[in-house]
Amino acid sequence: MPSSVIRSYEYDGAEQRLDIEFVSGRRYSYFDVPESLFDAMRRVTSKGSFFNRRIRDHYPFVEHA
Repeated sequence: MPSSVIRSYEYDGAEQRLDIEFVSGRRYSYFDVPESLFDAMRRVTSKGSFFNRRIRDHYPFVEHA
């Protein structure tokens, strides 16, 4: 999963929560993310572009300190 923007990501299907850590060190949890969208993200080459187009500004989130 090489990405110049996203360091790591995990998905909790039971909670439909996507946890993302960016290379900057900032960590976020996105809620109500469908599993099908997470599966699509796993398959794309550019995780950062996919995130910007399909997740950012589309799902509620919290930033972790």
